[in-house]
Amino acid sequence: MTMMSNVIAFVPRRETPTLRRPRPLVRAAQAGLKSWNRRRDLRRPLKCDNLPSPGTAMTRLLAEENRIDQFRRTGQAGYDPHRHILLLIAILAECAEAAPRPLAQALICP
Repeated sequence: MTMMSNVIAFVPRRETPTLRRPRPLVRAAQAGLKSWNRRRDLRRPLKCDNLPSPGTAMTRLLAEENRIDQFRRTGQAGYDPHRHILLLIAILAECAEAAPRPLAQALICP
């Protein structure tokens, strides 16, 4: 038997949501992602003092983003594009945080 050195072991993540949003919103969120710092920035979109765990944060972020997106789709006066972009940045950052990463040490199969 040969050892395969090209196999990467990773921790699987939960199903990530599929969001379909207008291109300008997504581009603005991607641009804002470059300067995102979870400890510093996540409190604002969640409106909380303590940082929740990544799984908990994602649930809350998706619920709030869905609510804001409904405002956008129906043209309600309560729609805040700045907050919507902030929520999308946070969602992208939390997905990246939960992304699989290679293990520090290679797996050795007996």
